[in-house]
Amino acid sequence: MAFATDIRAAETGILDRIIAAYKGLVERHEQYKVYCATFNELNALSGRDLADLGMNRSMISDIALEAAYK
Repeated sequence: MAFATDIRAAETGILDRIIAAYKGLVERHEQYKVYCATFNELNALSGRDLADLGMNRSMISDIALEAAYK
């Protein structure tokens, strides 16, 4: 015997979609600010300081991306 389920979300109005889009933009902006701050702080360190942290200069972008978007 097979069962079928139909689940539908409540219809959202245009205002709800605009608010959701705005919240998405705000969240992305906050993530970008974290990325920039992390990148700039790590980039300001000397090679020796980075080595003490177990990093090298080529890793800065990846680390900043991980800090901001994960």
